[in-house]
Amino acid sequence: MRSTLLALFLSVLTGIAHAAAGDSISFNMVHADGATCLPSTSRGRVTVNDLGSVQDMHIEVFGLTPRNSFTTFITQHNSIPFGLSWYQGEIQTDAHGHGVGDFVGIFSAESFIVTDPPVQMDHIGIWFADPNDAANAGCSGFVTPFDGDHEGGILVLSTSNFPDNAGPLLMLK
Repeated sequence: MRSTLLALFLSVLTGIAHAAAGDSISFNMVHADGATCLPSTSRGRVTVNDLGSVQDMHIEVFGLTPRNSFTTFITQHNSIPFGLSWYQGEIQTDAHGHGVGDFVGIFSAESFIVTDPPVQMDHIGIWFADPNDAANAGCSGFVTPFDGDHEGGILVLSTSNFPDNAGPLLMLK
């Protein structure tokens, strides 16, 4: 059963998306309510470009704490509880709190996980990678599982500006 699910998951990752090569979408991520140590103008801008069999997801973040690492997750829901989620990667900020991440994968209406039924994955969240960085910045040092070592900080940006079950990753067919 486990090997069947793994094979199915890998075939989804390597399968050809319905979008035509060259299609793209862009959307904004918004400041998370609990990120009180960040300016309310902190934000993210996401562009997903279809490359044919995969997509490139380019994320730019602004107004975050300088010289910190932030984790990016693809999530099932737009807010707590986030549901099924997977770790996508890190974004490192510069001295001005600006950072860029580029990720290659399936970031379209074909982003899903198979449990018993298929579960659509259509939202994005960005967390402090280290809860100590959040606490040092004046935010809550609350520990979340949103990091590679399962000890991340609080949510800073999300796609909560899109309805649950209608997240921005569904825009690219």
